[in-house]
Amino acid sequence: MERVEISPDLSLSRLVYGMWRVADDSDRSPAHVQAKIEACLVQGITTLDQADIYGDYEAEAVLGDALQDNPSLRDAIEIVTKCGILVKSGKYPNRRLKHYDTSSAHISSSVEQSLKNMCTDHIDLLLIHRPDPFMDAAETGAALDGLVSAGKVRAVGVSNFTVADWSLLQSTMQTTLAVNQIEISPLHPTPFLDGSLSWMQQNGVKAMAWSPLGGGRLFKDEGAELREVLERIGTKHNVDISAVAVAWLLAHPAGILPVLGTNNLDRIGSLSDATKVKLDRETWFEILSVGMGKEVP
Repeated sequence: MERVEISPDLSLSRLVYGMWRVADDSDRSPAHVQAKIEACLVQGITTLDQADIYGDYEAEAVLGDALQDNPSLRDAIEIVTKCGILVKSGKYPNRRLKHYDTSSAHISSSVEQSLKNMCTDHIDLLLIHRPDPFMDAAETGAALDGLVSAGKVRAVGVSNFTVADWSLLQSTMQTTLAVNQIEISPLHPTPFLDGSLSWMQQNGVKAMAWSPLGGGRLFKDEGAELREVLERIGTKHNVDISAVAVAWLLAHPAGILPVLGTNNLDRIGSLSDATKVKLDRETWFEILSVGMGKEVP
């Protein structure tokens, strides 16, 4: 499995296993979660993607139970997690509505809780989950720098940030923001077209792609035309349509890191099928055009 360097002392696997549904599985036992991790490791997928809010604030702890039961797994993986979104939840009954908090106090308390939840002494990559319109960039930047200096976080980045949001936060920091995790898929090709990925490549920012299968829309009526194209390509390469959709992202010179989530062990075991598919330029544009619903200009 190809590895991508995001900072001088940290690299991630090119494919990332997304754990946002891990708390939704009927089997949350340490043994079953360990089996998922092992299925990833066999393929060279070493990076696991989490967030404090996933699974109604339970997903990190589900992973933590597995790591506590088998501590040796921690040295074999990189953990990505996120903070900054506060949602209404039975765990926090006093919250009136969903909102964002990128204050130093919240970032610090969230990281401490994540470390406790996942039974680890460090997070490999911490992301601010959403742009906060009420962000004090100097305060947020200082908090992230402090976490890196303290060794609690090895690298920092953001998720869903625009270029302007990124530039503002980075302007206040000593640490280089390494990653922006954004939505990219054949059904959401906007970052290829609006300059987002061009700017990221120019500035050495790695792109992680969430919802690379369009949040399941690929398998619904709205994805029917695209699904037909992917099925034809998949048949040629003896892989399913998911592998072709992910291969489309992998083919781009930006070096995108797709985040792939499933609780099915068989599907986890085939995540790396995407690396077997090599798309020529015309086929890449065919997928883009069908995803856009029109030819390129």
